[in-house]
Amino acid sequence: MPFPETIPVKYSEEEAEFISMRPLVRQTFRPAELVDMIVAVTGKDAQRVQQILRSGTVVFHSYRYWWQGFEAEPEKLAEILEKYPDANPARPFRPEDCTEAILESHAASAPDPLLQTSAPRHSLRLRREEASRKGLFRTRSLWDALMDLARPTPPGYREYSYALRADIYILQPNAAQLAHFAREAAQYSPRALRPHLAILPSISQVVFVCLRPEPDSTGPRR
Repeated sequence: MPFPETIPVKYSEEEAEFISMRPLVRQTFRPAELVDMIVAVTGKDAQRVQQILRSGTVVFHSYRYWWQGFEAEPEKLAEILEKYPDANPARPFRPEDCTEAILESHAASAPDPLLQTSAPRHSLRLRREEASRKGLFRTRSLWDALMDLARPTPPGYREYSYALRADIYILQPNAAQLAHFAREAAQYSPRALRPHLAILPSISQVVFVCLRPEPDSTGPRR
């Protein structure tokens, strides 16, 4: 069955274990827009995307979406999915591509914090814009200290996150590295971040979120 040109969609806030009293919102999606939302949940998995299109419902960012399920044309779906990047374990870690880092403790309990809308309770999410702020007369920032953690041994490649639209790298610093980072963090952290630094002694790994540069219009897709 060919994709419909437009897909009427209803959505409302998801309320677990309760009958939702939230108002329904109606919106019209193009096929690529609906697939884009589903891919953020399932990844680039044609069978799972096809299954969700058929079922006519998905939960995305705490909202449940409904539409009239349909059997999507495999060739058209493959054409849409082809535009999404693939995981690339050979891709080297590039600090300049990182936009945020998630410091996770031993007690982090969420199964995959990268797919959550906010960081889990035992983690600290540092965005480059905020962590790069320098105090008066300072030449270094918290972000500089964080990037130094990755210099002796580059973080290992984990996956491509379709939810974050970024490559994910993991670093497990040793005790000496953590102690040095904690000292620098205490010195260079912006005032607003300092109350959150109590987690540093229990950090077990750092998750680096690195955006891929956009490909040149005349070059191959990355």
